[in-house]
Formats: sequence, structure tokens, C-alpha cells
Amino acid sequence: MARDHSRRLSPVVRCLRALACVVLAALAVVVVANGVTVATTRGQVHTVTQLADELAEAPADAVVVLGASVYANGRPSDILADRLEVAVDLYKAGAARAIICSGDNRSSHYDESDAMKAYCVSLGVPSEDVYVDHAGVTTYDSMYRARYVFGAERIVVATQAYHLYRAMFIADQLGMEVWGVPTDKGAYRNQVSYSLREVMARTKDFFAALLQLPVDTGGDAVSLAESGDLT
Repeated sequence: MARDHSRRLSPVVRCLRALACVVLAALAVVVVANGVTVATTRGQVHTVTQLADELAEAPADAVVVLGASVYANGRPSDILADRLEVAVDLYKAGAARAIICSGDNRSSHYDESDAMKAYCVSLGVPSEDVYVDHAGVTTYDSMYRARYVFGAERIVVATQAYHLYRAMFIADQLGMEVWGVPTDKGAYRNQVSYSLREVMARTKDFFAALLQLPVDTGGDAVSLAESGDLT
């Protein structure tokens, strides 16, 4: 009787074992993707002061600021304001010649990139040195467009530490020379949620970057030698 019962359960056991193998394999992929992303870019993280010295004689083409939430009145959220303020510090320190504000503008009722530019200008950056990328819907899109729409080859990325490694890894794989500056100025609401989501986003973009998946740029091109007011 016991032998018959064991035979009836064996297909279930086999299915559970197969499921466990799939789960473990998926976890291994996530761990490897995150580990490689962080380990290969950790040495590219700097402070504003360090980059001001390192890039004094050969500034980067631009500081790329990655978008985040903007309030209905056009004011950047705290997490975005911190990114923009550090980008302005980098520009004023001479680490980069321009600022690219890359944000989400898919809706006529929501515009991150123009709000980002307005904030930079309010902090004293000449309008012509601030470029807007209205199609920076994802981090991968922003990095891809910095390379292939704006023609940037040497960039500084300004974003929070949890997000920085992924952006730099993508830029590396797309052939750009990249430095990163963390913009954390304190604790942010929903930080745990952001960090957990980043684990999966790193995994997704790890493979997108390795494969250099193309992004539809619409055929547009922007020269950083021209005025940012044309964007």
C-alpha cells in the first residue's frame, strides 16, 4: 500500500522538483545580473569635487539627468530636484559642457523634461546649455538616446545610488565613457520599493545592454554643438 501511494505522488514530486529548479535558475540569473552590473561599475562612481578635478581639462560632453516624478504645478519631486541640483553643481564645476534632461513626455498633460530644464535654468545654467530629451521613458532609452540621438561619447550620469549602477552599465555597453555621481541627499519616501524594483530592472537592462537592443529614435538627431533651446 505504501509503495502504491509513493507511485501516485511521484509525478507531483517531479513537478515540484522541476519548478524548484526553474525558480533557482531564475534567482541565479537575477543575482548574477545584479552582481555584474554593480561590480563592473563601482569604480566609476565619484563625487562632484573629484570629477571637477579629473575632468577639468577635458570636460564630459554632458551630464545626463534621468527623469523622475514632477508635480502638477511643474515642480520636480524631491528625488528629481536632488538629481538636477547635483547636475547643476557638476556643470558649474566644469565637469561637463552641457546638461541633458531626459524624461517622460508621453502625455500632453505630463512633461518631465521641460520641467527639468526650467529647474536647471532657475539655478543659473544658461538655457542654451540645457538640452531636453522628451523620449527618455526608461533608463535604457535615456542612455541609448544620449549616445545615438545627442551623439554623446563621454557622459556623467546624475541619479541616486540605487539607480546609478544600471545607468552606467548601459552606457558602458553602448560604448560611452561614463562617470557617475550619486545624488542622494537624504532618505526618500518609498525607497524600499524603489530598491526592490531596481533589482528586476537591473536584470532586464543587463540583457538589453549586452545585446545593445535598438530603440526607435524616430530618425531625429541633436547636436550638442548647437543651442539646447532648439530641443
